[in-house]
Amino acid sequence: MTAIEPARTVAVVGTGTMGQGIAQVALLAGHPVRLYDAVPGRAEEAERSVRARLDRLVAKGRLTGAERDAAAARLRPAARLADLAGPADRTALVIEAILEQLDVKQKLFGELESVVPDDCLLATNTSSLSVTAIGGALRRPGRFLGLHFFNPAPLLPLVEVVRGHATDAAAAERARATVAAWGKTPVTCTDTPGFLVNRIARPFYAEAFRVYEERAADPATIDAVLRGSGGFAMGPFELTDLIGQDVNNSVTRSVHASFFHDPKFTPSLAQQRLVEAGLLGRKTGRGWYDHAEGAERPQPHTAASCAAPEAVVLHGELPPAAAALPQLIEEAGITVDRAPCDKDDEDTGYLALPGGVRLALTDGRAAGSDAPGPRVHFDLALDYRTCARVALAPSRTAPAAGVRAATGLFQALGKQVSVIGDVPGMIVARTVAMLVDFAQDAAGRGVAGEEDIDTAMRLGVNYPRGPLDWGRGLGPEWVCRFLRNMEYEYPGGRYAPSQPLCRRAAVMKGLL
Repeated sequence: MTAIEPARTVAVVGTGTMGQGIAQVALLAGHPVRLYDAVPGRAEEAERSVRARLDRLVAKGRLTGAERDAAAARLRPAARLADLAGPADRTALVIEAILEQLDVKQKLFGELESVVPDDCLLATNTSSLSVTAIGGALRRPGRFLGLHFFNPAPLLPLVEVVRGHATDAAAAERARATVAAWGKTPVTCTDTPGFLVNRIARPFYAEAFRVYEERAADPATIDAVLRGSGGFAMGPFELTDLIGQDVNNSVTRSVHASFFHDPKFTPSLAQQRLVEAGLLGRKTGRGWYDHAEGAERPQPHTAASCAAPEAVVLHGELPPAAAALPQLIEEAGITVDRAPCDKDDEDTGYLALPGGVRLALTDGRAAGSDAPGPRVHFDLALDYRTCARVALAPSRTAPAAGVRAATGLFQALGKQVSVIGDVPGMIVARTVAMLVDFAQDAAGRGVAGEEDIDTAMRLGVNYPRGPLDWGRGLGPEWVCRFLRNMEYEYPGGRYAPSQPLCRRAAVMKGLL
């Protein structure tokens, strides 16, 4: 399916920040663009604003003066919806970016349907409403779909192409080809609550908030661990302060309600209290953090320097995610003696520290749960060689000397160390395991293809690795076992591994 020809008109209804951004993208792709807003004068204001955007691009050297003039000549406001049809039925796509109210959007598209040509695609930029519901009352819903741009639309590459229940395959393919021709990266998905990014990303916030609610670590430490160990560009507390606590909480509540209150999507009471208090983040000056001018940013908990042990003993084999650690330890000048697992050892190996403390990768259980002797769990890292920080969680029986030895061991590898409370699954591991499960569930249910899912999460929320690719690296068996342990610690269904993940794990074990 070919993209919409540049000579044909793209109309944008709703001229706020998002509408203007979408108009700019279509304009610079060579299309004539018409702007419409129900509020008198807004379309003309938006035209001036988009022209000013073009001027700034020229000033930055990203656009020539001739290109700006040609683009500006293609931009026109429309006084009436009827004007969007354009001369000789040239309008090929209308994108709506108005307020998120179902009845208002339905009314708009009902009116547009009688105005635009028969081959014109109709698209909503909704991020929270059902595409199927918006287009359900149309006479020809096959040409209706979602085109979810991310803000700011001219800068962010990802666009979710959302197929409603009645969307024709040809319409979705033409929209995807058009978005790609505009220089964006399209991903196609079915009409599921939250689409791809907002559906799969929920655990990134929810798990961090839950660790905080259990008083295992403070926001600054959780953010630092997810950045320094997990490789994420921002932690969830600082990111939601940037997004707005009200916005992020609203999306979470909407997805939770749309999935009929599935416990996997349960919102955070701590975040809800922030919203109720009007502490919405940067836009109000305070959220999880104080953003007032001159306010001191809280620092993450970082352990003081400790002496590293001269030697450790590796029992069995560490899980694939931590398999590089023995070599890194030896490179740091610490002896790694090797001993076979005995019958009392668990499924995965561990490092024995002087004094009898077992140091192991978190497996979804608390360090003090159903395990003999003193233990210290270490958290998952994107890459133990390059990560800047590692979190440790000691059991209550772990002696202070053992915790210091574990701390010194990772410090000898060049890592900062954060010691947190003994919370099941710790921080990075529980977050990543849930992201993998949500992504595998979406793929298994046919919401989107695996490549599109990973692309969406890398480009839409800047994850360091696509969750499905990350899951393959960890091994679906490990992720499934980790979540079963989490479900044991927290009964109720939130952490129960999805059937698609369980099937993938069974395939890898040769059981299916």
